[in-house]
Amino acid sequence: MPARKTPSPVTDRAARGAARRGENAATGRLAGSIRPALTAHADAAPEAVDSATLAEIFRRFQEAEPEPKGELHYVNPFTLLVAVVLSAQATDRGVNLATGPLFAVADTPETMLALGEERVRDFVRTIGLFNTKAKNVVALSRILVEQHGGAVPASLEALQVLPGVGAKTASVVLNIAFGVPRIAVDTHIFRVSNRIPLFIGTTTDKVQAGLEAIVPEPYRLHAHHWLILHGRYTCKARKPECPRCRIADLCRYPSKTTA
Repeated sequence: MPARKTPSPVTDRAARGAARRGENAATGRLAGSIRPALTAHADAAPEAVDSATLAEIFRRFQEAEPEPKGELHYVNPFTLLVAVVLSAQATDRGVNLATGPLFAVADTPETMLALGEERVRDFVRTIGLFNTKAKNVVALSRILVEQHGGAVPASLEALQVLPGVGAKTASVVLNIAFGVPRIAVDTHIFRVSNRIPLFIGTTTDKVQAGLEAIVPEPYRLHAHHWLILHGRYTCKARKPECPRCRIADLCRYPSKTTA
């Protein structure tokens, strides 16, 4: 039997470096490269849209996609939690490639705990920071089994004490798994909110609080998905696709593209 390959410290350091330069597709820690793009036009930055325009923007999002879905694959609240933890500074596609085989053999805290850190690490080694993430997945599984009867808690406070789970990860889980109208702000939402602008803020936490305060209640549950998808596929960081944007006439971004 061939010897098991151990993680390469060099490879893992490279992954950490790449992760620091990248962005989190699901929970979205703010990548450093985003800030210059948002502040380049600070002198000419428009005021945030008024409440009527804000409502019309979300009305159009809803009209185009009444039931938006996230792109991470999961089968229950636990696998959603694991997927979001793994997605920190990684792409949804990359996470899905790893979690398909993983969730086929471990889709509950009990089975994940029984799998153990070494085997979990083997499944997720293609994802950046896989050593730390594998450790966190097993540790949070243990806490869920020992303190929550194997269930994922439906409270922000209980989720945030789990290893690898911050406010944004907790907000994503609450929104998708439990229908709580939270707007977890990733780099896409941060960019879109400041660019249109819906709410102008210097940190993801400030933008999340601002959006949750002003997005009309009928649209708040799905706002997270609408804004992420808009930022990912239309209002892109380097070259927004303004000519095909459904809210271009309402957006106040001063550097719209024309082709």
